[in-house]
Amino acid sequence: MSKWKNFVKGIVKENPVLVLVLGTCPTLAVSTKISNAIGMGLAATVVLMCSNMAISALRKTIPEKVRIPCYIVLIAGFVTVVSMLMQAYLNSLYEALGIFLSLIVVNCIILGRAEMYANKHGVIDSLLDGAGMGLGFTLALTVMAVIREVLGSGTFLGMEIPFLSEYKLSILASAPGGFFVFGCLIALVNKLSKGKAIKKKSFSCQNCPSAAQCGRLGGCDEEA
Repeated sequence: MSKWKNFVKGIVKENPVLVLVLGTCPTLAVSTKISNAIGMGLAATVVLMCSNMAISALRKTIPEKVRIPCYIVLIAGFVTVVSMLMQAYLNSLYEALGIFLSLIVVNCIILGRAEMYANKHGVIDSLLDGAGMGLGFTLALTVMAVIREVLGSGTFLGMEIPFLSEYKLSILASAPGGFFVFGCLIALVNKLSKGKAIKKKSFSCQNCPSAAQCGRLGGCDEEA
């Protein structure tokens, strides 16, 4: 895969939110406002890029049996730095994101890319992968936030929209509305890609990165 394709795959083809359906909790929680969505997306992107590079650089020195705890420690360090910088220079955004900023540490997108990509590829490729996935995450959050804030609250970046503020669909700013918009966007991406973005994956143990440790290469579903 070329470096360009490695970067752009996370935007649509393997979008972490709308295709891989990862990071759903922060997606639904912070997408009520555009500013919060952009802030969360950029914070996650910075952590994703830094953690991917660090894990890729250390992949040959991290012991196999403790790789997940090591990943979490590295990611937690970058999240702490981002949180402290945001608290110092963007305090209003820091308070708006609240607990979801700290939960980036266990975000499935970041841990997933660390395990499935950075652990197996070079630093530059891992950086591009993290940047692409982070951009895809940010774009998905922003699109959801635009729909929910404009139609659900009648505002855009906090500024009131005269007509829509009087006829807003308040349900879109609530949890059920978030799930509705989320489902519609997933369906739209699937339609535009003609189903090529979402591919059926095998659930056998052969595709599991930990298969060698548990010794069940025959498939977990065979014993079910």
